[in-house]
Amino acid sequence: MTINNQSATNTAKVLAEALPYIRRFSGKTIVIKYGGNAMVDEALKSGFARDIVLMRLVGMNPVVVHGGGPQIGDLLKRVGKQSKFIDGMRVTDSETMDIVEMVLGGLVNKDIVNLIHQHGGNAVGLTGKDGHLIEAKKMTIKRKSPEEEAPEIIDMGHVGEVTQINAAVVNMLVADDFIPVIAPIGVDDKGQSYNINADLVAGKLAEVLAAEKLILLTNTPGLLDAKGQLLTGLDAEQVDKLITQGVIHGGMLPKISCAVSAVKNGVATAHIIDGRVEHAVLLEVLTNEGVGTLISGI
Repeated sequence: MTINNQSATNTAKVLAEALPYIRRFSGKTIVIKYGGNAMVDEALKSGFARDIVLMRLVGMNPVVVHGGGPQIGDLLKRVGKQSKFIDGMRVTDSETMDIVEMVLGGLVNKDIVNLIHQHGGNAVGLTGKDGHLIEAKKMTIKRKSPEEEAPEIIDMGHVGEVTQINAAVVNMLVADDFIPVIAPIGVDDKGQSYNINADLVAGKLAEVLAAEKLILLTNTPGLLDAKGQLLTGLDAEQVDKLITQGVIHGGMLPKISCAVSAVKNGVATAHIIDGRVEHAVLLEVLTNEGVGTLISGI
Protein backbone atom coordinates (compact mmCIF):
# COMPACT_ATOMS: atom_id res chain seq x y z
CA MET A 1 0.00 0.00 0.00
CA THR A 2 1.43 3.42 -1.00
CA ILE A 3 0.73 6.48 1.07
CA ASN A 4 0.83 9.74 -0.88
CA ASN A 5 -0.42 11.95 1.93
CA GLN A 6 2.42 14.46 2.46
CA SER A 7 0.89 15.71 5.68
CA ALA A 8 0.93 12.24 7.21
CA THR A 9 4.53 11.74 6.11
CA ASN A 10 5.57 15.04 7.67
CA THR A 11 3.82 14.10 10.91
CA ALA A 12 5.68 10.80 11.01
CA LYS A 13 9.00 12.61 10.51
CA VAL A 14 8.24 14.99 13.35
CA LEU A 15 7.37 12.12 15.68
CA ALA A 16 10.54 10.27 14.71
CA GLU A 17 12.62 13.38 15.41
CA ALA A 18 10.95 13.80 18.81
CA LEU A 19 11.66 10.23 19.98
CA PRO A 20 15.26 10.73 21.20
CA TYR A 21 14.22 13.85 23.10
CA ILE A 22 11.32 12.00 24.73
CA ARG A 23 13.74 9.29 25.85
CA ARG A 24 16.27 11.82 27.09
CA PHE A 25 13.85 13.92 29.13
CA SER A 26 11.46 11.22 30.37
CA GLY A 27 11.28 11.47 34.16
CA LYS A 28 12.98 14.88 34.14
CA THR A 29 11.51 18.04 35.67
CA ILE A 30 11.02 21.02 33.36
CA VAL A 31 10.00 24.34 34.91
CA ILE A 32 8.15 26.67 32.53
CA LYS A 33 7.47 30.32 33.23
CA TYR A 34 4.28 31.16 31.35
CA GLY A 35 3.64 34.79 30.47
CA GLY A 36 3.43 37.43 27.77
CA ASN A 37 1.30 37.06 24.63
CA ALA A 38 1.00 33.32 25.22
CA MET A 39 -1.29 34.14 28.15
CA VAL A 40 -3.69 36.46 26.32
CA ASP A 41 -3.99 35.06 22.79
CA GLU A 42 -6.68 32.35 22.82
CA ALA A 43 -5.01 30.10 20.24
CA LEU A 44 -1.65 30.34 22.03
CA LYS A 45 -3.29 29.66 25.40
CA SER A 46 -4.94 26.50 24.10
CA GLY A 47 -1.74 25.39 22.37
CA PHE A 48 0.32 25.92 25.52
CA ALA A 49 -2.06 23.81 27.61
CA ARG A 50 -1.99 21.03 24.99
CA ASP A 51 1.82 21.11 24.94
CA ILE A 52 2.03 20.79 28.73
CA VAL A 53 -0.36 17.83 28.72
CA LEU A 54 1.63 16.12 25.96
CA MET A 55 4.88 16.59 27.91
CA ARG A 56 3.31 14.89 30.93
CA LEU A 57 1.87 12.04 28.85
CA VAL A 58 5.30 11.17 27.39
CA GLY A 59 6.86 11.01 30.85
CA MET A 60 8.21 14.49 31.51
CA ASN A 61 7.37 16.42 34.68
CA PRO A 62 6.30 19.95 33.69
CA VAL A 63 5.89 22.53 36.45
CA VAL A 64 4.23 25.81 35.42
CA VAL A 65 4.86 29.19 37.06
CA HIS A 66 2.72 31.98 35.61
CA GLY A 67 2.64 35.74 35.54
CA GLY A 68 -0.38 37.95 34.98
CA GLY A 69 0.76 41.56 34.76
CA PRO A 70 -1.66 42.66 32.00
CA GLN A 71 -4.62 41.06 33.79
CA ILE A 72 -3.67 42.80 37.05
CA GLY A 73 -3.30 46.11 35.21
CA ASP A 74 -6.72 45.73 33.58
CA LEU A 75 -8.49 45.11 36.89
CA LEU A 76 -6.64 47.98 38.61
CA LYS A 77 -7.78 50.27 35.79
CA ARG A 78 -11.37 49.07 36.20
CA VAL A 79 -11.36 49.99 39.90
CA GLY A 80 -9.77 53.35 39.12
CA LYS A 81 -6.31 52.62 40.49
CA GLN A 82 -3.17 53.74 38.65
CA SER A 83 -0.33 51.26 38.10
CA LYS A 84 3.13 52.50 39.04
CA PHE A 85 6.35 50.71 38.06
CA ILE A 86 9.92 51.08 39.27
CA ASP A 87 12.66 49.14 37.47
CA GLY A 88 9.96 47.10 35.74
CA MET A 89 8.29 46.03 39.00
CA ARG A 90 4.80 47.03 40.08
CA VAL A 91 4.64 49.11 43.26
CA THR A 92 2.21 47.10 45.37
CA ASP A 93 0.35 48.72 48.26
CA SER A 94 -2.13 46.78 50.41
CA GLU A 95 -5.10 47.45 48.10
CA THR A 96 -3.08 46.46 45.03
CA MET A 97 -1.88 43.30 46.80
CA ASP A 98 -5.51 42.25 47.34
CA ILE A 99 -6.11 42.60 43.60
CA VAL A 100 -2.84 40.76 42.78
CA GLU A 101 -3.95 37.82 44.92
CA MET A 102 -7.41 37.85 43.37
CA VAL A 103 -6.07 37.89 39.81
CA LEU A 104 -3.00 35.65 40.09
CA GLY A 105 -4.24 33.17 42.70
CA GLY A 106 -7.80 33.14 41.41
CA LEU A 107 -8.69 34.17 37.88
CA VAL A 108 -5.44 33.49 36.01
CA ASN A 109 -4.37 30.41 37.95
CA LYS A 110 -7.72 28.67 37.63
CA ASP A 111 -8.00 29.57 33.96
CA ILE A 112 -4.69 27.77 33.26
CA VAL A 113 -5.73 24.77 35.36
CA ASN A 114 -9.04 24.59 33.51
CA LEU A 115 -7.34 24.73 30.09
CA ILE A 116 -5.02 21.88 31.05
CA HIS A 117 -8.02 19.84 32.19
CA GLN A 118 -9.84 20.52 28.91
CA HIS A 119 -6.90 18.96 27.06
CA GLY A 120 -6.89 15.84 29.20
CA GLY A 121 -4.34 16.72 31.88
CA ASN A 122 -4.51 16.74 35.67
CA ALA A 123 -3.44 20.08 37.13
CA VAL A 124 -3.48 21.58 40.62
CA GLY A 125 -3.34 25.35 41.11
CA LEU A 126 -1.28 26.77 43.96
CA THR A 127 0.02 30.03 45.34
CA GLY A 128 3.08 30.31 47.53
CA LYS A 129 0.77 30.32 50.55
CA ASP A 130 -0.23 26.69 50.00
CA GLY A 131 1.84 24.26 52.04
CA HIS A 132 4.42 27.00 52.82
CA LEU A 133 5.45 26.65 49.17
CA ILE A 134 7.11 30.06 48.76
CA GLU A 135 8.55 31.84 51.78
CA ALA A 136 9.41 35.44 51.07
CA LYS A 137 10.66 38.70 52.47
CA LYS A 138 10.11 42.32 51.51
CA MET A 139 12.29 43.48 48.63
CA THR A 140 14.18 46.72 49.07
CA ILE A 141 15.63 48.72 46.21
CA LYS A 142 18.56 51.07 46.81
CA ARG A 143 19.49 53.88 44.46
CA LYS A 144 22.65 55.95 44.77
CA SER A 145 22.81 59.44 43.35
CA PRO A 146 25.84 61.73 43.12
CA GLU A 147 24.13 64.37 45.28
CA GLU A 148 23.50 62.01 48.21
CA GLU A 149 26.05 60.27 50.40
CA ALA A 150 23.70 57.48 51.47
CA PRO A 151 21.71 55.47 48.89
CA GLU A 152 17.99 56.15 48.63
CA ILE A 153 15.85 53.20 49.79
CA ILE A 154 12.74 52.84 47.64
CA ASP A 155 9.69 51.27 49.25
CA MET A 156 7.99 48.93 46.75
CA GLY A 157 5.25 47.95 49.19
CA HIS A 158 4.27 44.29 49.00
CA VAL A 159 6.93 43.33 46.45
CA GLY A 160 8.96 40.39 47.70
CA GLU A 161 11.85 38.10 46.97
CA VAL A 162 12.12 34.37 47.60
CA THR A 163 13.84 33.22 50.78
CA GLN A 164 12.90 29.53 50.61
CA ILE A 165 10.85 27.09 48.53
CA ASN A 166 9.26 23.94 49.90
CA ALA A 167 10.04 21.44 47.15
CA ALA A 168 8.13 18.67 48.96
CA VAL A 169 4.80 20.21 47.95
CA VAL A 170 5.67 20.14 44.24
CA ASN A 171 7.34 16.73 44.40
CA MET A 172 4.26 15.23 46.05
CA LEU A 173 1.98 16.52 43.27
CA VAL A 174 4.33 15.35 40.52
CA ALA A 175 4.61 11.89 42.10
CA ASP A 176 0.81 11.64 42.03
CA ASP A 177 0.75 12.51 38.29
CA PHE A 178 -0.45 16.10 38.70
CA ILE A 179 0.85 19.17 36.89
CA PRO A 180 1.54 21.96 39.42
CA VAL A 181 0.46 25.45 38.30
CA ILE A 182 1.96 28.06 40.59
CA ALA A 183 1.08 31.73 41.12
CA PRO A 184 4.10 33.79 42.27
CA ILE A 185 2.72 34.97 45.60
CA GLY A 186 4.90 34.47 48.66
CA VAL A 187 4.35 34.87 52.38
CA ASP A 188 6.64 35.77 55.27
CA ASP A 189 6.78 34.36 58.81
CA LYS A 190 4.21 36.94 59.95
CA GLY A 191 1.70 35.92 57.30
CA GLN A 192 2.28 38.97 55.09
CA SER A 193 1.70 38.37 51.38
CA TYR A 194 4.13 39.47 48.68
CA ASN A 195 3.94 39.89 44.91
CA ILE A 196 7.07 38.26 43.42
CA ASN A 197 8.44 38.42 39.89
CA ALA A 198 7.37 35.20 38.13
CA ASP A 199 10.74 34.75 36.38
CA LEU A 200 12.47 34.88 39.76
CA VAL A 201 10.12 32.29 41.25
CA ALA A 202 10.53 29.99 38.25
CA GLY A 203 14.31 30.24 38.44
CA LYS A 204 14.49 29.52 42.17
CA LEU A 205 11.99 26.67 41.81
CA ALA A 206 14.08 25.12 39.01
CA GLU A 207 17.15 25.26 41.26
CA VAL A 208 15.39 23.69 44.26
CA LEU A 209 13.85 20.93 42.12
CA ALA A 210 17.18 20.28 40.34
CA ALA A 211 15.26 20.66 37.09
CA GLU A 212 16.62 19.56 33.75
CA LYS A 213 15.39 22.73 32.07
CA LEU A 214 14.12 26.20 32.92
CA ILE A 215 12.03 27.67 30.09
CA LEU A 216 11.04 31.35 30.15
CA LEU A 217 8.39 32.44 27.65
CA THR A 218 8.77 36.04 26.44
CA ASN A 219 7.43 38.43 23.83
CA THR A 220 10.80 38.56 22.04
CA PRO A 221 12.66 36.05 19.83
CA GLY A 222 15.16 35.51 22.66
CA LEU A 223 18.38 37.25 23.63
CA LEU A 224 19.68 39.63 20.95
CA ASP A 225 23.22 40.91 20.42
CA ALA A 226 24.20 44.56 19.87
CA LYS A 227 23.22 44.25 16.19
CA GLY A 228 19.79 42.81 16.95
CA GLN A 229 20.75 39.28 15.92
CA LEU A 230 19.43 36.32 17.89
CA LEU A 231 21.98 34.59 20.12
CA THR A 232 20.99 30.94 20.07
CA GLY A 233 23.55 29.24 22.31
CA LEU A 234 25.52 30.77 25.22
CA ASP A 235 27.16 29.63 28.41
CA ALA A 236 26.94 31.47 31.73
CA GLU A 237 30.38 33.06 31.31
CA GLN A 238 29.45 34.52 27.90
CA VAL A 239 26.22 35.94 29.34
CA ASP A 240 28.13 37.58 32.22
CA LYS A 241 30.37 39.31 29.63
CA LEU A 242 27.33 40.57 27.67
CA ILE A 243 25.90 42.04 30.88
CA THR A 244 29.22 43.76 31.67
CA GLN A 245 29.35 45.15 28.12
CA GLY A 246 25.83 46.54 28.46
CA VAL A 247 24.43 44.42 25.63
CA ILE A 248 21.90 42.92 28.05
CA HIS A 249 19.97 45.64 29.84
CA GLY A 250 16.52 46.86 30.82
CA GLY A 251 13.66 44.40 31.16
CA MET A 252 15.70 41.48 29.81
CA LEU A 253 18.30 41.80 32.59
CA PRO A 254 16.29 40.21 35.46
CA LYS A 255 15.12 37.42 33.14
CA ILE A 256 18.68 36.65 32.03
CA SER A 257 19.98 36.92 35.59
CA CYS A 258 17.58 34.27 36.91
CA ALA A 259 18.42 32.00 33.94
CA VAL A 260 22.15 32.31 34.62
CA SER A 261 21.63 31.73 38.34
CA ALA A 262 19.69 28.55 37.52
CA VAL A 263 22.44 27.03 35.35
CA LYS A 264 25.09 28.01 37.89
CA ASN A 265 23.10 26.19 40.57
CA GLY A 266 22.46 22.81 39.01
CA VAL A 267 19.85 23.32 36.27
CA ALA A 268 21.21 21.76 33.06
CA THR A 269 19.95 24.42 30.64
CA ALA A 270 17.83 27.57 30.64
CA HIS A 271 15.89 28.70 27.59
CA ILE A 272 14.47 32.12 26.76
CA ILE A 273 11.97 31.50 24.01
CA ASP A 274 9.42 33.35 21.91
CA GLY A 275 6.00 32.65 23.40
CA ARG A 276 4.35 34.24 20.36
CA VAL A 277 5.33 31.17 18.32
CA GLU A 278 2.68 28.45 18.34
CA HIS A 279 3.81 25.35 20.29
CA ALA A 280 7.03 27.15 21.28
CA VAL A 281 7.60 24.88 24.28
CA LEU A 282 7.38 21.67 22.25
CA LEU A 283 9.60 23.11 19.52
CA GLU A 284 12.24 23.89 22.13
CA VAL A 285 12.05 20.57 23.96
CA LEU A 286 11.30 18.01 21.23
CA THR A 287 12.95 19.23 18.03
CA ASN A 288 16.41 19.94 16.66
CA GLU A 289 15.52 23.57 15.98
CA GLY A 290 14.79 25.74 19.01
CA VAL A 291 12.88 29.02 19.05
CA GLY A 292 15.05 31.19 21.28
CA THR A 293 18.24 31.40 23.31
CA LEU A 294 19.73 28.43 25.17
CA ILE A 295 21.98 29.11 28.15
CA SER A 296 24.10 26.35 29.66
CA GLY A 297 26.61 26.11 32.48
CA ILE A 298 30.31 26.53 31.82
